[in-house]
Amino acid sequence: MKILMVGAGATGGYFGGRLLESGQDVTFLVRKTRAEMLARNGLVIRSPMGDVILPAPSTMQASELNRPFDLIVVSCKAYHLPQVIEDMAPAVGPQTVVLPLLNGMRHLDLLDARFGAQHVLGGQCVIAATLDADGTVRHLNQSHSLTFGERDGTRSERVERIAQAMSKACFEPRLSTTILQDMWDKWVFLASLAGITCLMRAPVGDIVAAPGGTQVTLHLLDDCRRVAEAHGHLPAEAVLQRARSVLTEQGSTLSASMMRDLEQGAPIEADHVVGDLLARGESSGPELAMLRVAYVHLKAYEARRSHAGKT
Repeated sequence: MKILMVGAGATGGYFGGRLLESGQDVTFLVRKTRAEMLARNGLVIRSPMGDVILPAPSTMQASELNRPFDLIVVSCKAYHLPQVIEDMAPAVGPQTVVLPLLNGMRHLDLLDARFGAQHVLGGQCVIAATLDADGTVRHLNQSHSLTFGERDGTRSERVERIAQAMSKACFEPRLSTTILQDMWDKWVFLASLAGITCLMRAPVGDIVAAPGGTQVTLHLLDDCRRVAEAHGHLPAEAVLQRARSVLTEQGSTLSASMMRDLEQGAPIEADHVVGDLLARGESSGPELAMLRVAYVHLKAYEARRSHAGKT
């Protein structure tokens, strides 16, 4: 199976590197600077699950794509997706399968519109990783799962082939027959975590220590839950209970990566993670006061950033 990893950052570099380590045929679609870095230093992964150095991995730039791949794994930030779609288009052939690992659901609409829904799987990953200044992929804990599946819930021949290709890699692949529900479950939790930690500029433990912090957090989670329910994807009670527990844990240092991006003055996925959930909720009727406040806060940040001339 010929695999194209779109990007070699923290997520794409980790999962693509682990696939390459296991013997799979992996090419990274990267920009010139990253290609030069990989040629010079190799793809370096530092992880509690085992370090690996992969000398001179195969890379391509968008202008060089001239053949289809069997599997394209997309793990870019949501605000880069429109350009990524155009960059990867020459690699999408009649039998190509696209596996996006972005959060939320909006990306499925964009990929479906460009390539056709028959090419696009559902997918998600759970990993805490970052990219050091020297290009090293640093895996921060022991979570490294990648879940994928047909959006109609079938176990098709193509997802079975993907499962086989991933079976020997040093991460946890999971073929799901409920991938859309899995994605909604993660979206409800992530939008709640991002919304509350960005709004309060604080990790979970500090928020719940403040008077009323727990109630505000749970109100936001309930807004997100009601949107999922309105669209036929109500998370199971066990899933919601885990979310409540994590979001209200005393002393927790957990915060969303979006909060860290915001504090650094970086671009954020406001529309994709929070705004799209709000828009879907408004179309189905429920009042979503806390979700709306969280979104307005993120858009105000983006406006200030734009006025400052940042891109």
